[in-house]
Amino acid sequence: MVRVEPTRKAESETGKPRATGGARKELMAVAIDCFARYGYQGTSIDRIAGTAGVTKGALYYHFRDKEEMLFEAVKDRIAEFEELVVGSVKRVSDPAGSLAEIARVCAHIATKNNLRRFILTLMVEALDTNPRLSEAFRDILRRFRSYLAGIVRVGQDKGVFRKDVDAAMAAELFAGGVIGAELQYYQDPESVELGAAMRGVVEQLVCWLAIPDAHRPRRSERTAPIAHDRQGQRKPRRETP
Repeated sequence: MVRVEPTRKAESETGKPRATGGARKELMAVAIDCFARYGYQGTSIDRIAGTAGVTKGALYYHFRDKEEMLFEAVKDRIAEFEELVVGSVKRVSDPAGSLAEIARVCAHIATKNNLRRFILTLMVEALDTNPRLSEAFRDILRRFRSYLAGIVRVGQDKGVFRKDVDAAMAAELFAGGVIGAELQYYQDPESVELGAAMRGVVEQLVCWLAIPDAHRPRRSERTAPIAHDRQGQRKPRRETP
């Protein structure tokens, strides 16, 4: 049961005093779990209060309404996710390694807590039901893609990634692959090994981005079995495109 003793008050965006502190964070954590499992429409104040083991009055003491809980939760969890990603990558000295680390962080979060599920559940639901929230998620995705595109451009400047690939498009493909893998995992966690799926997303993208001469031996240096015809004569090797 969440403790709901009155705590220090602060001014809300509406100018009304509101409580801050541990009880507020605990209630928000419960609300996030409910939003992640049931979506915004399927989560009522009664459900949050019942799950937290408090009265509705206790919730309204800390939050104006369900929408305030939602937007504060989204803001808090997105900031947490972005800090984890940026903190794990730090200085981009190895672009391919940075992309792999971002995918690893996403997989780790998705399998350890409901942060990513919370984000993705509401992101899909908000498309048709909450324009304000949908706009917030649009900005979040744009920041994520911009960050990814910046990593790709570093790779291009270093001569590791092809310069004829649009960095923004590469970022879109990476983000789509990561989100798609997460959705499959949430839908079927027993069949989808998220870590392996994330590594596959990174490997495919890096393979596409990589400059061939920097990552593969020249055609003349490749080794391949020598083919013979039925008479035992050596066949000319057919070049692969």
